[in-house]
Amino acid sequence: MTARAVVTGIGVVAPSGIGVDAHWRTVLAGTRRTGPITLFDPAGYPTRHGGEVPGFDAAAYADNRRLVQTDRWTHLGFAATRLALADAGLPERAPDPYGYAVTLASSSGGNLFGQRELQRLWGGPSRTVGAYQSIAWFYAASVGQLSIHHQFKGPCGVLVAETAGGLDSLAHAARAVRRGTPVVIAGATECPLSPYALACQLRSGLLSDVADPERAYRPFDAAASGYLPAEGGAVFVVEELGHALSRGARVYGEVTGWGATHDAVHTGPDTAGDPIQYARAMRLALDRAGVGAETLDVVLPDALGVPRYDRSEAVALRAVFGDRPPPVSTQKPLTGRAHQGGAALDVATALLAFGHDTLPASAGPDEVAEGCELDFLREHRRPRSRLALVCARGFDGFNSALVLRGAAPQRGVTP
Repeated sequence: MTARAVVTGIGVVAPSGIGVDAHWRTVLAGTRRTGPITLFDPAGYPTRHGGEVPGFDAAAYADNRRLVQTDRWTHLGFAATRLALADAGLPERAPDPYGYAVTLASSSGGNLFGQRELQRLWGGPSRTVGAYQSIAWFYAASVGQLSIHHQFKGPCGVLVAETAGGLDSLAHAARAVRRGTPVVIAGATECPLSPYALACQLRSGLLSDVADPERAYRPFDAAASGYLPAEGGAVFVVEELGHALSRGARVYGEVTGWGATHDAVHTGPDTAGDPIQYARAMRLALDRAGVGAETLDVVLPDALGVPRYDRSEAVALRAVFGDRPPPVSTQKPLTGRAHQGGAALDVATALLAFGHDTLPASAGPDEVAEGCELDFLREHRRPRSRLALVCARGFDGFNSALVLRGAAPQRGVTP
């Protein structure tokens, strides 16, 4: 029989809070956590707001030797991984190193570290960079550091597909489980909040420059003006079902199907993504999961907040689901868009929703934009089928979709 990949641990480090409980409280309350960027002075930029992890102390999750070698993006990964392992009831160091693997997604890499070192090179008296510049910015730095520290020596890798990578990571983890690796660390974190990273995002023309953070990021809304950048994300313990049951682990849900396609078009001021290829990714995920589109409890969309992309996403959803799409819910306006970390955070939200027996209401839109008429979830409700479809679109044409089947809620868990 084909091995089944289930999620037994979730570690959240995001603007919504540190840990699954803090994140879930933010989602249920619908509280926006975006605000002024404080990691650097954004005064000279048209976008000056974003989502930052509140009260994050990297030293609480890693020793100083590892911290000085790595970027904040990796620090967030250290924290999320430790939280996920603790949540799953697994040790910090693998008892069977070759039975544990790490497969995370990456987008902008260690841009804060890289910017600091390059500024020292060109503006400091020493005209040098530190010894760790060559590795700290590298998109695979988090995977390497985590595999070394935790002694996870199974098949490790990194997925690079911008936001879509957060879902590709879980799909890759499920494949690794089916090929015989009992435990895989998957998911993604992000930190795109540096002058260089913000300048790169501004070049795309997709960021919101609305001064009020309460109104700046409004996917599918008539007032949509672009997205706000954010840091953070979520990391998961993906485990072979028999392995999980043999040790009495709690199961959040199962990764049952996935699909990935590509538009073959660069993201630019005149593009909106290919709804045909995006819809194809959704259908692939549903077909591989063996479920009908009509059985889903909820869809968590990419929700970029750029009008033409929102309309294109609505077209793709209607192409898959017809005139009766399942309820759609997004919490990205609460946190900002954390690129691949944001897609992983959507997976955490879906699994926690099933664990708490509550599908959370969507954080908007207030006034649905023309062409974006979908069945947005306006109030909390109980799930029926315990099936969710999580969707993501990465810049430059990446499309991914993931089907999750939630486990029954745990006794004693209250919404």
